[in-house]
Amino acid sequence: MSKVVIIDYGAGNVRSVKFACERLGLHAELSSDAETIASADKLIFPGQGEASSSMIALEKYGLVEVIKAAKQPFLGICLGMQMMCEYSEENDTKGLGLFPLPVKLFPGEGLKVPHMGWNQIENLQTPLMGGLEEKEYMYFVHSYYVPDSEWTIAKANYPKPFSAALHKDNFYGCQFHPEKSGTCGQQILKNFIEL
Repeated sequence: MSKVVIIDYGAGNVRSVKFACERLGLHAELSSDAETIASADKLIFPGQGEASSSMIALEKYGLVEVIKAAKQPFLGICLGMQMMCEYSEENDTKGLGLFPLPVKLFPGEGLKVPHMGWNQIENLQTPLMGGLEEKEYMYFVHSYYVPDSEWTIAKANYPKPFSAALHKDNFYGCQFHPEKSGTCGQQILKNFIEL
């Protein structure tokens, strides 16, 4: 059985991710301990809240280098995915740089920000999206987005295309919340655990 660790740095909705893993019959450990995180088979990196304070929390726990050095499958969720990027416009924040991508604020022009609720994803790629149909609905809550790029493995539109999910090497990210996205979200978590 894979040892799954959910990185708990005080800035994530860790309980709902843990419950989603338990629905798959999987015990996932919550931890902010560098050694526990480094020894995991799979790492999940949730995030909720604001980028700069979340990066400060990672530094406080000594986790920035631990995350950058991770070789096991690694899944960032929502703010977690955004923090894996190079830079965020949210409070001018330097990210972890795992994806050489910016995180941008949705333009307000007639758009409701945050982008909140169910939205379809498409152009699905990689084993992470296995078993899903094009145009499945996922649950999003975010004011900032990652543009479409060569590392995009799923797109959503609001109203222009943006990265709903990313993949580079062992690092994966979902802008939506798989733990709040019903059976389709469960499928993504299952795919990740089985990588």
